[in-house]
Amino acid sequence: MPTGPAYLVVVLVWATTPLGIKWSAEAGAPIGSVMLRMLIALVAGALILAILRRGLRRDRRALASYAAAVPGVFGAMALSYHASQQLPSGLLSVMFGMAPLISGLILQALPGARQLRRWHWFGCALGVVGLGVVFLDSLAVGGGQLDALAMMLGAVTLFSGSGIAVQRVAAGLGPLEQTVGALALSLPCFLALWLTSGEPLTIPLSERGRWAVLYLAVFGSLIGFLCYYLILSRLHAATVALVTLITPILALGLGMVLNQERPSASMLLGAALILVALGAYLFGDRLTRLKAASTG
Repeated sequence: MPTGPAYLVVVLVWATTPLGIKWSAEAGAPIGSVMLRMLIALVAGALILAILRRGLRRDRRALASYAAAVPGVFGAMALSYHASQQLPSGLLSVMFGMAPLISGLILQALPGARQLRRWHWFGCALGVVGLGVVFLDSLAVGGGQLDALAMMLGAVTLFSGSGIAVQRVAAGLGPLEQTVGALALSLPCFLALWLTSGEPLTIPLSERGRWAVLYLAVFGSLIGFLCYYLILSRLHAATVALVTLITPILALGLGMVLNQERPSASMLLGAALILVALGAYLFGDRLTRLKAASTG
C-alpha cells in the first residue's frame, strides 16, 4: 500500500475507534463487546496468516513478545471499554494521546534509556496540569466520571508499558504475527473476565453496536495496526507522531457531531493543555534543532 493512503487509514481508524468503543459498549456489556471484537480479529488474522502460508512462531522469544503485549491488549482495552460508559469518546482519544508522555516517564526508570530534556519535562508537567483540570471537572460532576478517568489513566499506563516491553523483547516478529499472537493469549483473559463479570451470556448489542464491533475488529485491531507499522517503517518518527495530535481533535469533533456529546469548557481546556503538552514533548527536539540552525 502507498504511504499516503496508509497514513490516512491510521488517522481515520484512530480517530473513530473511541466512538466505536462507546457505541459497542452502550448496551451495557463492555466486556462481552470487547471480547467479541478480539475474537473476530483473531479469527480474521489467523485466516490471513493461513492464506499467506505463514505460521505463528512459538519459540521462547516470540511467546515472551506475545505475553508482553497482553497488558496492552487485555488490560488497556478492558479498562477503556468500562470507562467508555462514563466518558465522552473524544476524551478517550485525548487520554490515549498521553501515551508518549507516560512511555517517556516509564523509560526513565529503565536502564539504557535516553534521558529526558527540559522540554520533555515541560511537556510531562503540562500534561499533568491538563489531566488535573480534567479530573477536577469530573470531580465536580460526580464519582462515576472520576472512576472512569482513573481507569483510562490505568489503561494508557498499561498500553505504554506493554509497548515498551514488546520493544525490549525484540523478537523480530512482523506486525501481523505479533497481533495474532497477542490476541491469542489475551482472549482467554477476556473470556475469564466476561464469565465472572455478571454480564449476560448472550452479548446485548444495539444495531450500531453490532457494526461498531465488526468495524473495530477488522479496522481497529487489524488493518489500522498493520498500516501504523507500515508508515512507521517509511516515515520520520516526528511525522508519525503527528497522528497522536490529529486524532484527539478529530475524535472530539466526531463525538460532538455523531454522538451529541457536549464536553464542558473545563474538560476541553484540560484536553487542550494535554495536546499542547504532547506537542512540546514530541517536537521539542525538532524545534530546538531548527532554532540552532537558523542562528548558526
